[in-house]
Amino acid sequence: MNELVARPELCEECSKCERICPQNAIRVINGVPVFCLHCSPDRAPCLTVCPEDAIEEVDGAIIINEDDCIGCGLCRNACPVGAIHLNESGIAKKCNLCIDQEKPRCVVACPTEALKMDSEDLLSDKRNKLAKELERIKIIMKY
Repeated sequence: MNELVARPELCEECSKCERICPQNAIRVINGVPVFCLHCSPDRAPCLTVCPEDAIEEVDGAIIINEDDCIGCGLCRNACPVGAIHLNESGIAKKCNLCIDQEKPRCVVACPTEALKMDSEDLLSDKRNKLAKELERIKIIMKY
């Protein structure tokens, strides 16, 4: 499953992710990238509360169909992380994981890999570090 994952310990607050986002949908607050969590469709407050069914799940991303949005702001108010805003035209906007591209622009732009597109990458990194540490311990134990 693809999901946008933040590693705040690597964030240098360069704001490249904020500047490159075509939806203007990511903020760095005290070194923590804040963006839509793309909740499971059965638990997504924005999707549940939308009176026009303008919010849907597409390939793991919760997206807003701007043509159907009436700008009521209910989704913005329901979002637990404040990831939805109304643009100057009153239309709801949020991260759509750049579903029309191979990777989200924020992930590509992040110089420290504080943003990753898949939690499996993070698990793989941890597995590799653990394997290296176990190998080091084996060598020490031989002596």
